Amino acid sequence: MPATHHSSAPSTRRTSPGAPPPADEATAVGRIPVLDVRPLVQQGRRPAKAVTGESFEVTATVFREGHDAVAANVVLKDPKGRPGPWTPMRELSPGTDRWGATVTADGKPGRWTYQVEAWGDPVTTWRHHAQIKIPAGIDTELVLEEGARLYERAAAGVPKAKKREILLGAVAALRDEERPAPWRLAAALTPEIDKVLARYPVRELVTVSEALPLLVERERALYGSWYEFFPRSEGTAERPHGTFRTAARRLPKIAEMGFDVVYLPPIHPIGTTFRKGRNNTLAPGPDDVGVPWAIGSPEGGHDSVHPDLGTLEDFRWFVAEAARHGLEIALDFALQCSPDHPWVEKHPEWFHHRPDGTIAHAENPPKKYQDIYPIAFDADMDGLVAETVRLLRHWMDCGVRIFRVDNPHTKPVVFWERVIAEINTADPDVIFLAEAFTRPAMMRTLAQTGFQQSYTYFTWRTTKQELTEYLTELSGESAAWMRPNFFANTPDILHAYLQHGHRPAFEARAVLAATLSPTWGIYSGYELCENTPLREGSEEYLDSEKYQLRPRDWTLADTEGIAPLITRLNTVRRNSPALRQLRDLHFHHADQEAVIVYSKRSGSNTVLVVVNLDPHHTQEATISLDMPQLGLNWHESVPVRDELTGETYNWGRTNYVRLEPGRRAAHIVTVLRPSPRIGGSPIQ
Repeated sequence: MPATHHSSAPSTRRTSPGAPPPADEATAVGRIPVLDVRPLVQQGRRPAKAVTGESFEVTATVFREGHDAVAANVVLKDPKGRPGPWTPMRELSPGTDRWGATVTADGKPGRWTYQVEAWGDPVTTWRHHAQIKIPAGIDTELVLEEGARLYERAAAGVPKAKKREILLGAVAALRDEERPAPWRLAAALTPEIDKVLARYPVRELVTVSEALPLLVERERALYGSWYEFFPRSEGTAERPHGTFRTAARRLPKIAEMGFDVVYLPPIHPIGTTFRKGRNNTLAPGPDDVGVPWAIGSPEGGHDSVHPDLGTLEDFRWFVAEAARHGLEIALDFALQCSPDHPWVEKHPEWFHHRPDGTIAHAENPPKKYQDIYPIAFDADMDGLVAETVRLLRHWMDCGVRIFRVDNPHTKPVVFWERVIAEINTADPDVIFLAEAFTRPAMMRTLAQTGFQQSYTYFTWRTTKQELTEYLTELSGESAAWMRPNFFANTPDILHAYLQHGHRPAFEARAVLAATLSPTWGIYSGYELCENTPLREGSEEYLDSEKYQLRPRDWTLADTEGIAPLITRLNTVRRNSPALRQLRDLHFHHADQEAVIVYSKRSGSNTVLVVVNLDPHHTQEATISLDMPQLGLNWHESVPVRDELTGETYNWGRTNYVRLEPGRRAAHIVTVLRPSPRIGGSPIQ
């Protein structure tokens, strides 16, 4: 960290609402006010989030009295409290007093902190005055001597002799009365001197903001491609019900398509009481397999494996086999029970009892889930926390480090806060995904409380305006606490857009999900463009896999489906740092409502995406690019490579595109080196 020169000053402080003012309230703001430091999550009670190597912006309001210059920087401290090199802040817009800096947590995961330091900048103040006074002949020798003394102070704080001599050379020049004043001033304003002063500034009246918490996690918490499938559907002709051993045959193809995570619905024994049949019928047949989320039978509960899938040892083998293909296993964790679950007898106090003594089944009127008992968490919160932690550790011991939590919004937030804190304190690499399609306040709070990832409203955002507004929100301030996982479909959700848009709709939504969010996913069958609903107006699949086995002819995924596109999307994501982050997302203008244009940048990697949102009609549009957002000048023209086709074009500020459903759903282009040519070439 640079050497500092300052007098002692109090840190800025906050008091809780309604608390009496501190005795030293007159100085509580600090000598140089540092206000409204962001990101700020729950007033600093919860940490902002980042992953290793992820860049994010820290902002603050910084100002002082009068006209003297101020400066500021951000300091990150690792989990051991060691400060890293500080990052200089810049005023984001002149005259606003709002300062910002992009910082990166390059180091081990853990609980970090970040602070803003602000100070009076006497060198910048002197330079401003000198550049006015010297040309005007005002107090010339006095001004030059003031500068010489400031540079002497700066030199005293420079540890390296070679750099120190650069500043002392400026001191000598400022005092060289044989030279004209303009020359003496110019000798003190060289780029070489600027570089030394930037590294070792003179700092006065330093004020340090309160340290705010930062949780740095492993990259999978932010970035990954998920594939969901039901192992029980992967059987054989001789034995239709699949096992972990037969389901493992799917792993090579899933890995070949470029996925990182295989997500399994619950793998536990399924109850028989009120078992659901095909298409959610209440009259199951003898061969109906039941709903995996109706957990528990005499064969076991949440810590057991359904006997038709195999043994616990078979599951461990499946996890290891997935790892051999570069895949992590995400396991569904659903805290609910069938009427046959062992808990019903062992812990009756964990359930809601009706006036007639029966246990209430789950409901979301008008929907009823007769085969499921919800948990009554307030009856024995401590016991349920302990049991939940035990169950999670049981599956962690089997190699699972990712849990997709079913309906967390129907359980108390404080319950998850306690559970996740206990798990992550000892095992910070364990990731929890909140499957909470619910009100914004609950989704936001679950994310702030500890869930590393969250389901979102992406499925229901289909127009340009909806996508632009929603992604602007997700990639903005909320990116400090909520990481979206864009599933294009789920066993519960077959959106009307997919039902009626057929293959072009599946292609467009895959491109959007894979490029708008660093984490995306599909439920198996998506690559086959399965789009038949239970009935018109329903988002349920006909012959839903939730209620029955559903074997598929996977050879069609490459020839008649969109597996090649999915594979290409995941390849592009892995090769493009810009697509592995969320925060730097910008939308550009297209003169057709059905065409959306956006870009992402990370370092030297810039990716631009153009998508036709209309799966039924060809769209021709003129797109107008915000060139500075691409790191380019307004009149530049650059070659771009279409990552879906390999074609190269030359793009400028304005470009023509033509997107035809069934032939070309989108352009995903990487900006290459600048070109001297001016103007854009049409893309056909």
